[in-house]
Amino acid sequence: MRKLKYHVATSVDGFIAHEDDTYGAFMQDRLIKDSEHVADYVASLATYATVLMGRRTYDGGLKVGVTDPYPNMDTYVFSRTMKESPNPRVKLVSDDAVGEVRRLKAQEGGDIYLAGGGAFAGLLLAEGLVDEVLLKMNPLILGSGILLASSLKQVVDLDLKSTKVYANGVVLLRYVVMPRPQA
Repeated sequence: MRKLKYHVATSVDGFIAHEDDTYGAFMQDRLIKDSEHVADYVASLATYATVLMGRRTYDGGLKVGVTDPYPNMDTYVFSRTMKESPNPRVKLVSDDAVGEVRRLKAQEGGDIYLAGGGAFAGLLLAEGLVDEVLLKMNPLILGSGILLASSLKQVVDLDLKSTKVYANGVVLLRYVVMPRPQA
């Protein structure tokens, strides 16, 4: 079974984007210019075979004309409102997101990258489908925005496996999602 990894940049207060779905605070020169964490992230993309994202995450690229943001991966966009994919390589999933993710995880192949967003991640975490959470904690407090995971009805316990501190203050935290206690 393939692993599903939620690999995401976050602020210290748990936001992955501004309220308008933009990422400006995360794109400051002090955080990205000549940054080792950016190089590590780009290198990590080669370890994934498939990428999943919600529509709002996908829309970020569409606004600047990017219809296939991860051309080296099988790309799935989950949306109940998009009628068709703007790129033949990008598969649109409009029904049974949980069932589709279960099917993808059961296939042979490389790991699956959950690129966002917070509501979609919350759904998959609640269903017990996320295996690892990789947080790039940025030295920022946004105060509001898109939460790392929303609408969770129960706690998701994590086991810290590694940390890496970068010179610019970004900290990479790698967690394994702990199995839920059996009822």
